[in-house]
Amino acid sequence: MQLTDFKVLTFDCYGTLIDWETGIFDGYQGLAAKAEISLTRDKILETHSRYEAAQQAKTPAMIYSDLLGVVFGQVAKEWGVEAGAEESAIFGKAVVNWPAFIDSTAALQYFKKYYKLVILSNVDRESFKGSNARLQVVFDHIFTAQDIGSYKPDAKNFLYMLEKLSAEGIKKYEILHTAESLFHDHRPANDFGLASARIYRRHGQPGFGATQPPASMPKYDFMFTSMAEMAKAHQEALRSKE
Repeated sequence: MQLTDFKVLTFDCYGTLIDWETGIFDGYQGLAAKAEISLTRDKILETHSRYEAAQQAKTPAMIYSDLLGVVFGQVAKEWGVEAGAEESAIFGKAVVNWPAFIDSTAALQYFKKYYKLVILSNVDRESFKGSNARLQVVFDHIFTAQDIGSYKPDAKNFLYMLEKLSAEGIKKYEILHTAESLFHDHRPANDFGLASARIYRRHGQPGFGATQPPASMPKYDFMFTSMAEMAKAHQEALRSKE
């Protein structure tokens, strides 16, 4: 199997293209100071992940920016402090400020020459506008949790994407799902028989950070530590065909 075997790259966004762990961690600094607690970066991310996954399963139709505000309040309660409505709302609307990984934009612009590019993300449309501006590429499709009414790893999200792409004549074997999260993306990609590439942003770090561990370890067909490494591998695959 080669990267050049595919026609469509479908992407998770947050954790893969956008550095959501930095955004999430930074967003909790004021709350942590108010609670007078000292937690590691990974402990804060893991706490957020636990509440976020539970809330997404409980309220799948809730807009992501609103859901983040709810999660912020739940984390505050665990830390023994109260989060005001304004403070929670600011955290929820901060997605537009989360930074892109340094290699995301150049890699996407490179891949745009060879593939259709598709987003499948646990986000709302308004929040993604800010992220899209940072990524500086025109995606062929953007499928959000708001469009679908559920959050990954729900099978509905992948089914929705596959149905939309099938309507354009795109076959499942022509799609490479590209993501960091084993929980949100690679496990359901396996269930749907999709080839996948892991962008292992957390390589060298223990645990799963801002994502939950998968129920069982999925497989993936490619593994890269960055989007830049994936782009380099694609260039090498092209050269091997010359």
